[in-house]
Amino acid sequence: MPRKAELIVEDRKIQISNLDKVLYPKVGFTKGQIIDYYIRVAPVLLPHLKDRPLTMKRYPDGVEGEFFYEKNCPVHRPKWVKTARVWSESNNRMMNYCLAQDLPTLVWAANLADLELHTSLARKSNIKRPTMMVFDLDPGVPADIVQCCQVGIWLSDLLLKMKLKSFAKTSGSKGLQVYVPLNTPVTFDQTKDLSRALAQHLETDHGDLVTSNMSKAVRKGKVFVDWSQNDEHKTTICVYSLRAKEEPTVSTPVTWDDVENCLKKKKADLLKFRSEKVLARVEKLRDLFEPVEELKQKLPKKWKL
Repeated sequence: MPRKAELIVEDRKIQISNLDKVLYPKVGFTKGQIIDYYIRVAPVLLPHLKDRPLTMKRYPDGVEGEFFYEKNCPVHRPKWVKTARVWSESNNRMMNYCLAQDLPTLVWAANLADLELHTSLARKSNIKRPTMMVFDLDPGVPADIVQCCQVGIWLSDLLLKMKLKSFAKTSGSKGLQVYVPLNTPVTFDQTKDLSRALAQHLETDHGDLVTSNMSKAVRKGKVFVDWSQNDEHKTTICVYSLRAKEEPTVSTPVTWDDVENCLKKKKADLLKFRSEKVLARVEKLRDLFEPVEELKQKLPKKWKL
């Protein structure tokens, strides 16, 4: 296979290279397969990327090599790659973030070995207004995603009492993530205050399994309910993004029935999804995360836990 080639995607010419380069050595998964996955999953992925500043996590030498985060969109980008000018807290300056608005941009990013897609919780039109509230359930060894399922169910029940629907996805790594679509006027201070209160409430009621403290010293055998992601200057792994693990696992939307089944059977592998399995699920189930971009919900003005 030639080291360099030209791919025409929606009338855009994209220079691609090293398609046979193995980026997941343990399973022989190549750069060409990564690009192929992102092309095939694009119909359900792109709506979740649209208008959201993108932080790229690039692995030019594969998942076992060095990686780097790239917030500023590369200066050598094609002219048709859109950007958004946003303040970066960690860099203390304005940055031009890439916007993955279309399939050509997604393919271009994949060719840069941008394995992981990390997006803002807000859209470029109003970067200070999150469209969702999120919880990252992170297990401390020996806990795993099975324990995350239990905590996720407790959290979902609490949210339902507030008349808030929530949607689950795997992190693609060890844990589970719970998203509450809002798509109504709200601030990060409001989502952070409520998410923190819910995490602390779960810790009070289930202290043997739950912690809201991000200190790793207290997380052994517990599930850390990370509420701190609800911040203007943070990003989360985008749904359908690959993860840089030994295998090409994916951050995958799941139903609450899937979550309950994993908990009942106590089998963590039930919620482990590689790229090919995700494509099969999408073919059958379409986009389980579609409501996250569309469902309008309001945070309660007053709440008591």
